Amino acid sequence: MRIRIFAAALLVCSSLPSSAQAPAAHAAHVMVTPDKVAWSACPPFLPTGALCATIQGDPSVPNALFTIRSKLPDGYVIAPHTHPADEHLTILSGTFEVGVGEKFDARALQPLPAGSYAMMAKNSPHFARARGETVLQVNALGPLVFNYVNAADDPTKR
Repeated sequence: MRIRIFAAALLVCSSLPSSAQAPAAHAAHVMVTPDKVAWSACPPFLPTGALCATIQGDPSVPNALFTIRSKLPDGYVIAPHTHPADEHLTILSGTFEVGVGEKFDARALQPLPAGSYAMMAKNSPHFARARGETVLQVNALGPLVFNYVNAADDPTKR
């Protein structure tokens, strides 16, 4: 009986499309200690003043996982925007305040202190502000794109 169940399971698994099978393992582990994070200016689609670091992957590659960190100064504001993929945030230090909607509204900000997690749904407008120096980690599928609700808020258009 066990052999029949195993054979049936093997047949089902081998007939699945390749996208449903387990992904290939990474070529190497990635381990980064805080003192090895290589901070530099963030990409131009973010307002100046923040620092960014790529921890794993390449945020410009379509459909590839990446992990980045952003270090935001106190009071740093990100205007309402969307992303083409879900954005997973982990707040490592400070407080990241996030609101949902097409207009920045300080009264709608929800404070996320260190240790918090948030998932910002793709194509859903949201905005943010840092309270105290704030470090957050972002995990998503690339490419990382900021689509500002108001084109005048896009730093690349200034």
